[in-house]
Amino acid sequence: MAKSFSTRDENYSQWYNDIVKKADLAENSAVRGCMVIKPYGYAIWEKMQRALDDMFKETGHVNAYFPLFIPKSFLSREAAHVDGFAKECAVVTHYRLINDPDGNGVVVDPMAKLEEELIVRPTSETIIWDTYKNWIQSYRDLPILCNQWANVVRWEMRTRLFLRTAEFLWQEGHTAHATKEEAVEETEKMLGVYADFAEKFMAMPVLRGLKTLNERFAGAEDTYCIEALMQDGKALQAGTSHFLGQNFAKAFDVKFLNKENQLDYVWATSWGVSTRLIGALIMSHSDDNGLVLPPKLAPIQVVIIPVYKNDEQRIAIVEKVNELMGKLKAKGISVKFDDDDSKRSGWKFNEYELKGVPVRIAIGPRDLENNQVEVARRDTFEKTTVSFDNLDTAIEQLLTDIQDNLYNRVLNFREENTRKADTWEEFISLLDEKGGFVLAHWDGTPETEELIKEKSKATIRCVPFNNPQEEGKCILTGHPSKERVVFARAY
Repeated sequence: MAKSFSTRDENYSQWYNDIVKKADLAENSAVRGCMVIKPYGYAIWEKMQRALDDMFKETGHVNAYFPLFIPKSFLSREAAHVDGFAKECAVVTHYRLINDPDGNGVVVDPMAKLEEELIVRPTSETIIWDTYKNWIQSYRDLPILCNQWANVVRWEMRTRLFLRTAEFLWQEGHTAHATKEEAVEETEKMLGVYADFAEKFMAMPVLRGLKTLNERFAGAEDTYCIEALMQDGKALQAGTSHFLGQNFAKAFDVKFLNKENQLDYVWATSWGVSTRLIGALIMSHSDDNGLVLPPKLAPIQVVIIPVYKNDEQRIAIVEKVNELMGKLKAKGISVKFDDDDSKRSGWKFNEYELKGVPVRIAIGPRDLENNQVEVARRDTFEKTTVSFDNLDTAIEQLLTDIQDNLYNRVLNFREENTRKADTWEEFISLLDEKGGFVLAHWDGTPETEELIKEKSKATIRCVPFNNPQEEGKCILTGHPSKERVVFARAY
């Protein structure tokens, strides 16, 4: 099978689209701006879901589900929230169709107009806090630690598969607390969960930090984020966790009787990651030969391809493969035996390379005679000869090595592409020539931040946690600054 797609150097954007489509991850749908996630792409999302869901439950969270539709009036109750999402909302105005009297299919029944329009959820803070009002009366009802796996709609005009679509899948956690301290602790804890997932499962190092006022979630008091650097030098926000203060509790009048027997407003958080993580996974690791997947998120970790000339050889190989598969599965390794005889082994090698399967084993009659087999790894294309006697142990270690190598490779790339700029000219030069993270001084004002964004197309990705204090001057205004922040052009 020919791998006819662009290289990263030729056209990075086209390379990304080619991999998404040719690796059978997703495709555009008949609905403008929406995507069809194909089985292989969805299998990656399922592995992400499973890992994250376990991490959420280990930290005391439970899953629930809330309505897709939100009364329009709910969004009006929190001013910053409605301002942040008003331009992205899809609105339901009618509830019935009728046959067109002119015979042209169906039309909206003008008599079926809703008394109040419904918003297709762009996020669920409002509907959830209206619900929490019925759940919370006393401090004994707190904390509430809920998460939901759902779809949301944000009416994007310029879309790209996984990275930005009008509808996407995600999880959103919404928690309620008796004190500010508990809510802040929750916000920080969940950012830590996201960072651990990104680094340990996605093999993608991330920066942890605080968003500026301009970049803060609509309705939050503070937004924490994890930021990753893609191979083209652009940043990608991989997850956010928001301290909402008492904003939504006040908007929906959610009060509780505290331990001092006084009424107080509840403290809130929300946090989420989405199918955008699949885009991050592609752009962090993949190469000009196709998709590269970290073993912990690969739907197929090992593929075994038989090479034989007659039925006698095939029978002997199948017997050996069944033995090997039993040992590998006993170690929790997902393995596929591709004995489809309608396709040549060379075609299969290309196919599984394109799909990013971490380890490939080809078994032929000579391998059975020698009691050893050649094992190929996708990340480096290295091949090693391994005895059948300890193949399961060797594969288990190899998968760990691949996971570690992918992480270190991306970490090295980020370190090589993180630089300091002290002047506006140097700042623009670094962004134009190399991209990456640029550490620079900023005077701390939203106006200057917006001006820098207009002039450079770069945004402040975060103010890193434990950011070292360093006296300097803003790269644009020359006004005093006490710390550098992380700038980048971003997705």
